[in-house]
Amino acid sequence: MRVFIELSYDGTKYHGWQRQPVSFTVQQVIEEALERLCGAKTAIVGCGRTDSEVHASYYVAHCDIPSLSESQRFDSLEQLAFKLNGMLDDDVAIRSITEVSDKAHARFDASDRSYTYLIHTIKNPFLSGRSSRVFGDLDIDAMRKSALHLIFQGDFAAFCKTGSGVKTTICDVRSLEIFEDSLNGQIRIEISADRYLRNMVRAIVGTLLEVGKGKLSESGFQDVIASCDRSRAGRSAPGCGLYLSRVEYPSNVFVSSYL
Repeated sequence: MRVFIELSYDGTKYHGWQRQPVSFTVQQVIEEALERLCGAKTAIVGCGRTDSEVHASYYVAHCDIPSLSESQRFDSLEQLAFKLNGMLDDDVAIRSITEVSDKAHARFDASDRSYTYLIHTIKNPFLSGRSSRVFGDLDIDAMRKSALHLIFQGDFAAFCKTGSGVKTTICDVRSLEIFEDSLNGQIRIEISADRYLRNMVRAIVGTLLEVGKGKLSESGFQDVIASCDRSRAGRSAPGCGLYLSRVEYPSNVFVSSYL
């Protein structure tokens, strides 16, 4: 039967989600644990890629496992989730496992995804590796004004990693908000879209930081978007501040109590 696995992970020690020949990834450790529990190789498909050191506070993957009547190692999906959690390190947590239709797909059926990017401007040892440190003051109002120009359906090639080889760079960015906790020197950027290009969120954040530092004007930011030229945008923000935080599906495919 096909199931959706809801999980979260700290990506600090992993080379992203997707399994690779040499590097250590989140997909690899879950597949290895599932193989031991299911008694056979079990491939899982994630809702999207995350880069090295990028985190996920909410992530969905699908896989096909033996029916409960066929399994000798677990008699319920709750027990399967419990046993998986016991086998995985503390930086990967299975939240729930749910049976879905045979054609349900964690990546292609997703209708909306949200990312959160965390920034701190005051040194904080508890945020190291989980938020991006930025030195100096940022003009948050200027960043918010520029961010409004990103809310549209159109070409985001200026924020796509060169050589990605995607068929289209058209995305529908539905919201982008910037929240500030000035007392603690913390900033949170929330972005929601139907899809993302490789390195897109980090490139957007890096370019918004150029605005916040006074190195790029609002009109200059608009020019970057219109150029569709990655070399015109800012440097990608570090992976440690990025979190996949929400994935939505049509109700007839998958309904999550965590969304």
